[in-house]
This record gives sequence, structure tokens and C-alpha cells, in this order.
Amino acid sequence: MGTTPSRCGDGSTCGRGQKEVEERIIEKEETKGRSSSSGETVHCPTCQGTGRIRRGQESKLVAVIACTDQRLRPQHTKLYVTVAVSVCLLVSSLVLFFLFPRAVLLSPVAVKSSYVYVMADGIQINITNVLNITNQNFVAVKADNLTVQALNFDTVVGTVSIKNITSVNPLSTATFSFVIPVKLTDPELSEFCQKSSLPVHIVYLHLQMAMTVFYLAHYEQLSLETYEYIDCGANSTIPHSVLPPPP
Repeated sequence: MGTTPSRCGDGSTCGRGQKEVEERIIEKEETKGRSSSSGETVHCPTCQGTGRIRRGQESKLVAVIACTDQRLRPQHTKLYVTVAVSVCLLVSSLVLFFLFPRAVLLSPVAVKSSYVYVMADGIQINITNVLNITNQNFVAVKADNLTVQALNFDTVVGTVSIKNITSVNPLSTATFSFVIPVKLTDPELSEFCQKSSLPVHIVYLHLQMAMTVFYLAHYEQLSLETYEYIDCGANSTIPHSVLPPPP
């Protein structure tokens, strides 16, 4: 014969006891779940301790930050950006101002002296000229090569080439002297220079000059043309100015 299930005489008392048993069972299961998972998980380092992640994945997972978090709204951001842009613009402007290539000018000063030598095949004159090299840059300029050609009308009567001339400091002018030998081989011109009845023996020379300068990592070619008059019959040590080219 089967067993007859017991019945509670008081329904409320029996229901309360059954409810307490169920709560104890649920609590026990939750405690068991927490104890089994606590060894496998750790607190989230960026969730203010309110979340858990698997152990060993702390450096691999990224936490979600709320849009209202102050870490996403750093203070004075506009000020920092404005200052950085202003400093960059100022530095760029200063670099362009100081390193922008400016003109290097070549100008004649005077004929310093001339010495006349009478030779069997003509007249030779050693003429010393003075030049000004003006540097308008904020860096030094090196004058590398100077080539001068002297013409009497259309005839070349003298040439000279000089290397490693000088160095010109920033925003300054350097003076350079050079000697160009001029030889007059035309018989009529030689006779004119040796004629003692004339008080002066003026010969006009056309000088064509070319100079190579180096600055700011590039070479530049300068040119200059002048006219000067020389007494081919006597020595002269008195400086006199040169003439500009005709228009």
C-alpha cells in the first residue's frame, strides 16, 4: 500500500515554511556561483569596481566610458590648440624672414692705380680696381670666382680670373681690390701713348665683370659693366672714379 502525503492543518504555516526552504536553496546556489566564479574573475580596473572581467584579460579589454565623463572633456583644450598654432606660425614667419634670399650687389668704387710699361710689342698697363660686395642677407656670403674682361672698343685687351675671393658677413659690405693687366698692341695706339707732345694720353676701357657667390645652399651669378679712363702715357697712383655704362 502506498504512503499517504501528509497535509498541513494550518495552510499559512505550511506555505511560510516552504517559502523559507526555497529562499535558502536560492541563496545557497548564488553563494556557490559566486564562490566558483571569484577565482576566475577580477574587478574591472576602469569600471570603478562595479564590474568584473576574466582574470588575465585586464590589458586586453577596453572599458566603455560614458560621454559625460570629465576625462573626455579636458580643460583649456581650445587655449592649448590656439597657443600651439600661434607658436608654429610665429616660428615659421621668423624662419622665412631671416632665411629668405636677398640681393647681393656688386658695385665699382674706383681705379686705385695704374702702372705703364713700354714694351717692344706694345704698351702694358697694370690697373688696380676696387669693388664693393654688398650682402643684404642675414647669413654670410662667399665670393668664389671673379672674371674680368677689358675691351678697347671691340678688342679684348686684357682678362683676369680670381678664385676664392672673400667672405662677406651678414648685412655688411666688403671691399675687394684686383689687378687686371691690359696690353695695347695696336701700333697707332702705342704711338699715341708714347707721344711726348701730349700732356695726357687717355684710353677708355670697357670692363665686363662676372662673379659667382655662394649663400643659403645655392650659387648665384653676379654681373657688372663699367667704363673707366686710363692715362696710358704715365703712371698714376691717384684713385679716380669709374664711369657707369651708357644707357
